[in-house]
Amino acid sequence: MGSTEPSIEEFFPEKKRVKNPFVPIGALMTAGVLTAGLISFKRGNSKLGQKLMRARVVVQGATVALMVGTASYYGDSFPKFPKFPGF
Repeated sequence: MGSTEPSIEEFFPEKKRVKNPFVPIGALMTAGVLTAGLISFKRGNSKLGQKLMRARVVVQGATVALMVGTASYYGDSFPKFPKFPGF
């Protein structure tokens, strides 16, 4: 009756991590456009600041799309968990 409980490693095998080099570039671009927009607002140039904030939204959306696209392209389908005896 030596029933051993399965370890967490059995359910989540080590996966190969894939890094998209464009994601950090997109994050840096987002931070740069955000900083430039905030500086232009502080200097009183609200038209330029508004354009930069809109550009930030576009760059940030593209970065998130890259992350989601990379995850869906390299990811597997969600694993089904095994049924435990007695449940």
